[in-house]
Amino acid sequence: MAFNLYSSKGYALEQQRFTWQDIAGKPISKLDDDAFTRVRVILMNGIEQEALRFQHAAARMSSALRPALAQIRRVENHQATMVNWLLGADHSPLETTIAYEQVAIEVTAAVAQREPDPYLAQVYRYGLLEDFDHMYRYAALLDRLEGKDANNILQSYTDILPGRPTIIEHRAPEDDLREPYDAAAAAPLTKLHALTLTASEQQTQNYYLNIGPLFADPVARQLYAEIASIEEQHVTQYESLLDPRESLMEKWLLHEAAEVYNYYSCVQQETNPRIKAIWERFLDYELGHFHHVVELFKKHERRDPMEVVPGDLPEPISFASQRDFVRQTLAREVDLRSKGTQFVDKSQESQASIDYRDHLNSDGSPSESVAAGYIWVPGTEINRRVAANA
Repeated sequence: MAFNLYSSKGYALEQQRFTWQDIAGKPISKLDDDAFTRVRVILMNGIEQEALRFQHAAARMSSALRPALAQIRRVENHQATMVNWLLGADHSPLETTIAYEQVAIEVTAAVAQREPDPYLAQVYRYGLLEDFDHMYRYAALLDRLEGKDANNILQSYTDILPGRPTIIEHRAPEDDLREPYDAAAAAPLTKLHALTLTASEQQTQNYYLNIGPLFADPVARQLYAEIASIEEQHVTQYESLLDPRESLMEKWLLHEAAEVYNYYSCVQQETNPRIKAIWERFLDYELGHFHHVVELFKKHERRDPMEVVPGDLPEPISFASQRDFVRQTLAREVDLRSKGTQFVDKSQESQASIDYRDHLNSDGSPSESVAAGYIWVPGTEINRRVAANA
């Protein structure tokens, strides 16, 4: 039976309370929990951070909505903190980086396969191959700085191989813009996908901008700067898929629906009972937010909210290894480039992007330096040297 947004009421806003023990609870285990539990944790932190960003921006544009935005935003902030605090101190910042890239790869691949709009599916496959390469570069850095095998984090769900090389991902800003979906005609799943990936990429960019300066190694500092720049391009790409003609209330309603959809996806697939209980709780909280915004939508827009968000949620995002799809996409599309809002063969790339990239890379490429001669095999370079000299 489909999950219906309007018949499932959740918890009313005034019932949504936290304590500090709730908010800063026990983290997951780096090695004992399934990697997809961590994927869900990172994704949902991104979804909550997107809710906070949107609601702060909305409050700056509407005095009438400020009280409701402030109430819901406070709960969203505590949810975001509680979710993000599930990542424990047993993860180094670089290991968490590997986990962020696993989220980008597996979630984007799952979305690309279910996206009903062929153009948007192409956009997602295009970004996927770039995140796939980021994983490879960071895996090399993890091996060389910490002597750790990235597969301890990935748990064999995700390949560690080059994708579209990071050195050639840099584009002129106009070549990162995409055609938006048509809000009046797009499938509900299309809107939910676009919001989900915008949120995921924005939190990745923010994480890299914050964590990069903390490294002492000069190549690591440059690599984080380089890939943070690509993540900004990805945010530009995905947010440009959103229809700018949607009203502020439409966008708020869609954000709340996207939160419900993603928590519902987590509830359906979580293997850790303690974490599943958190997802169930926050699903009920987000349903309460959704219904609160439904009433605001009726009041301010004088329209039926089902014109924007139909009742039944689509099937959940699949949290599973997408290895075969990623490999097929890599074999077919690694040489694609973007020119304006369209995708072309590398021979047709815009001169503006070529010139932009050539200047950025004129003093060298950290993503090339960090992976020079690197081929992932089980273990680490230190272990292989020891074995070779034994």
